[in-house]
Amino acid sequence: MKQSLFILALAACSLAGCEQQPEGEPIARAEIGRGGSTGTAADGPAEDAQPTIASQVESACRSVIFEDTSLTHCLAVPSRHRIATDLAGADGENYRSLSAFAGARDAETVAFAMNAGMFDDEGDPIGYYVEDSERLKTLNTQDGEGNFHLDPNGVFFGSGETWEIRTTEDFLANVSDRPEFGTQSGPMLLIDGKLHPEISTDGESRLVRNGVGIDGQGRAHFVISNAPISFGKLARFYRDELSVSDALYLDGNVSALWNPATGRLDTGAAIGPLIVVEKKASAEE
Repeated sequence: MKQSLFILALAACSLAGCEQQPEGEPIARAEIGRGGSTGTAADGPAEDAQPTIASQVESACRSVIFEDTSLTHCLAVPSRHRIATDLAGADGENYRSLSAFAGARDAETVAFAMNAGMFDDEGDPIGYYVEDSERLKTLNTQDGEGNFHLDPNGVFFGSGETWEIRTTEDFLANVSDRPEFGTQSGPMLLIDGKLHPEISTDGESRLVRNGVGIDGQGRAHFVISNAPISFGKLARFYRDELSVSDALYLDGNVSALWNPATGRLDTGAAIGPLIVVEKKASAEE
């Protein structure tokens, strides 16, 4: 009798798609927005829906799957966050890693941090870079090889609660006031909702990559792939899932994320400038 019940239960499990849980310690994760893994992250939870919270600390980042590729999507909201760039510690030496940066910051004040664009052998930015309203590098309009020079490239910048992405040509022609933060990188992933003209829908080049996009509500969407991804697929995720019209590629192969809420602290190759998304004090919200 017990054997018959076991066979029936096994058959039911097969029909229901049961999976054996992997061994090892569980990883604390938090889901924000809708429960579906590929739903548009810009959408907030429905009034009658409850977000799935697996950890005790709210995270600005969530894991998603797009066309069988794992991504981490982090959302910065102007009313809740401030964005800054950071390059060096108090000693004047470039951080070169998120671990060094995390060791110098109070994790309670940081929502997340990510590499901010391309750099030279010393870790200094190769394009426009502004930190605390101080311009440390002028706009780079030179021709050259590599992803940075795949025109059009662009600038991610902002002051206060206004954050923007513009092509380098647009920035040069129309932005005269110095922002509080700014970083130039390239190529653009999306320009007015269209893929960069040199980017195919899903090309052969595959790397762990990250980027940033601004939606119609002025929110900044930071995405880093958890597996190698093409330029085209990353761009289409911004366009099709996040409804972003303009998105900028930050880097590949060295892409890294620090998410204090979940304990994620990526290590690897040396990096350059950083984008830091900080929490606003409760009184300011």
